[in-house]
Amino acid sequence: MIKKFNDLLKMTNEHTQPQRLIFLFAHAEAKNSKKSKQHQQGTISPIMCVDKLPEELNDFAALMKEADAIDTHWNFIFIASVSGENGETPTTEHAGPYLNKMAHDIETGNDVGRYIIFDRDENLIELASH
Repeated sequence: MIKKFNDLLKMTNEHTQPQRLIFLFAHAEAKNSKKSKQHQQGTISPIMCVDKLPEELNDFAALMKEADAIDTHWNFIFIASVSGENGETPTTEHAGPYLNKMAHDIETGNDVGRYIIFDRDENLIELASH
């Protein structure tokens, strides 16, 4: 089970096929912050995205530092994995359509529960579509 970012890295390295991770950094804003955290509603806006091989990542702090060097206006990271085939590692070009789908899903609130989501403090976040 994934609880921290390093758990995710470990799992991607255990797959039988090579993996490429895709990341979408987003800004989430609660509509009614007075409600309990479990019942808040709000909007999520994609800020930036990137794809990386697991071996290009050291830890969560390094990823956060790299992202902040580009834009600090994010508070959630949506993560998915693209699997290779026949031992071939997926390319950046192969990841592009998946990143586009991820951005569309987040903008529309469509099936966001399929993604692994962390906040800036590396807390695992669960979102539900409404």
